Amino acid sequence: MGLYYRRKIYDTDGTDAAFVRAVSKNVIYHQKRCPEYAALLGRQGFCASELKNIDDLYKLPPIPTLFLKNRTLYSVPEKRLLLRSATSGTGGKASHVGLDLPTVLRGAGMVLGGFMAHRLISLRRTGYIVLGYEPAPRNNMGAVKSAYAATLAAPAYRRVYALRDAGTSYELNMAGLKSALIRYAKVGVPVRFIGFPAYFLFLLKELEADGLRFRLHPKSRILLGGGWKQFFSEQVDKQSLYALSEKLIGLGGGRFKEFFGVVEHPVIYLDCPNHHFHVPAYARIIIRDTDMRPVALGVPGILNLITPIMTAMPHVSILTDDLAVLRPGSECGCGIKSPYFEILGRAGVADIKTCAAGAAELLSVTEAKK
Repeated sequence: MGLYYRRKIYDTDGTDAAFVRAVSKNVIYHQKRCPEYAALLGRQGFCASELKNIDDLYKLPPIPTLFLKNRTLYSVPEKRLLLRSATSGTGGKASHVGLDLPTVLRGAGMVLGGFMAHRLISLRRTGYIVLGYEPAPRNNMGAVKSAYAATLAAPAYRRVYALRDAGTSYELNMAGLKSALIRYAKVGVPVRFIGFPAYFLFLLKELEADGLRFRLHPKSRILLGGGWKQFFSEQVDKQSLYALSEKLIGLGGGRFKEFFGVVEHPVIYLDCPNHHFHVPAYARIIIRDTDMRPVALGVPGILNLITPIMTAMPHVSILTDDLAVLRPGSECGCGIKSPYFEILGRAGVADIKTCAAGAAELLSVTEAKK
């Protein structure tokens, strides 16, 4: 639990040894309980004893998210899962993730520590504009659960959703968001916008078209995450979004906080005052080339996320389909010393297909031997 309940959440130098021990222990745990994962590591010729220091982490074979959209791996019986989530299923396929009690407890410490470090915990009643889906029993998307969890950082005066549950489908609720903003401004409560940046932009454009301007409570925040997804053609640069926000609701770049996360890797990354994602103590990041070799700082490649947080599923090392670059913390200027990463875009399927195909071939061979 030590990695997840820390006040200094960005002390990567001081936790390197503990992190390597936790990863090695986690790998052995999953090898014993998940035959498919054990076969995957065996095929790659990997043994946990190879993890002697932080520089050895690259040796741990990553599992591509592309593979996990076609196959779900468990290290515990499904009846032990407390929480279940799924990706948005871009392209018609989704990854399904389950969390057991130990993972949930570690995650609680991680979230609390992250929110406290970034001063997101408040006792003020807050009006929420959730820029995403209203929770519903049929909706198991991780983004829905994450957005709702973020509304627990301050007591809710009210929650209003951009996508309202209509029973069998969702309806765009821009009129409801505008009405809520008018009400929040009148009552004088801080406002928190949480969710997808595209819906925040759409709301700002609606306000501009209607000639509406607000000066919201100075403790208001804009907490965005999840990327632009199907609205990539509408994407604007951050500075333009900050400027439009300041013009229409009185909240500039200093009131923005961005989240980055991957359902298959249940760690939250929050940006610093300079809007960079620094690596926390409970995760490490490797940038790989298309041959899966690690690249140097400052060189773009495919984002590989590592954490020992999960016990229900062997998601110790996850290869995303994001292109990213890792830079030394000293280049940021915010004072955080741990390295930070920048997301550059999506990798082509061909770049990660070989690794995913190899995993699929391995598991098919394993099953044939049963």
